[in-house]
Amino acid sequence: MRFPPWMIIVIWFEIFFLLSDAKNTSFNENYQVTWGDDHVMFFKQGREVQLSLDRYSGAGFGSKAYYGSGYFQMRIKLPYGDSGGVVTAFYLNTNVGAHDELDFEFLGNRPGKPITLQTNVFANGVGGREQRIRLWFNPSKDFHHYKILWNQHQIVFFVDDIPIRVHKNDMNNDVGFPHKAMQVIVSLWDGSNWATDGGKTKADWSNEPFQAHFQDFRIDGCRSLPNRPNKNCYSSKYPWNNKKYWQLNQHQLRAYEKVKTRYMNYDYCADRGRYPVPPSECLEW
Repeated sequence: MRFPPWMIIVIWFEIFFLLSDAKNTSFNENYQVTWGDDHVMFFKQGREVQLSLDRYSGAGFGSKAYYGSGYFQMRIKLPYGDSGGVVTAFYLNTNVGAHDELDFEFLGNRPGKPITLQTNVFANGVGGREQRIRLWFNPSKDFHHYKILWNQHQIVFFVDDIPIRVHKNDMNNDVGFPHKAMQVIVSLWDGSNWATDGGKTKADWSNEPFQAHFQDFRIDGCRSLPNRPNKNCYSSKYPWNNKKYWQLNQHQLRAYEKVKTRYMNYDYCADRGRYPVPPSECLEW
């Protein structure tokens, strides 16, 4: 697979957590199955997990710990073929109370049609910040890295080290920025009522089971008590809180702008039907 030349950017995560061999982290070190036990299979001594979805159940797993900041990643290969109505999700969530949440949601589609990647940010129970892009590759053919950087200054969503979304923290009004500790969650489930063509395209159960595969179970995060803000998690002792990760560098910024121009097909900031006055964070860029 070849990327467009503009995507060959300098890899900026040179800090220690990218220099280690993530493949040496097995599932059981950081994660546990949370539902659909009989729809989960393990391969490669626990270093690859398959989730299955049929008309009876999907499946999911979550991190054993909660985190108040960090760098979270997963290698994912989406269900192959006809995946209309099927949702594969990788996200962070408080799970209780007025929740904070950071979402990767992959919206399946009919064969030959692009799979949409939707991201969303919830803070203090308020969401409605969806952005969607068309991926520039087929995410069901091979594994790709999906990553979230979270520090007190910004949240950045990456696809294979390419930033696709940035959510900045307005230090003067941080109501819209997640602060509570979150669990890492992965799931495969039936989203027929909304995921594809606004719910017009349903899951075709003649193609069941739908199967998604996951690798790279390393987590680099500051552990914290569930649903609690933890200011210690913004300490400079954690590499992802270093000043050079408070904003995109010039290479990343150029790549990010091109993703928005070429591949974004929905941005809540531009939806005047929902937001006649754009939310304040939409003025960041």
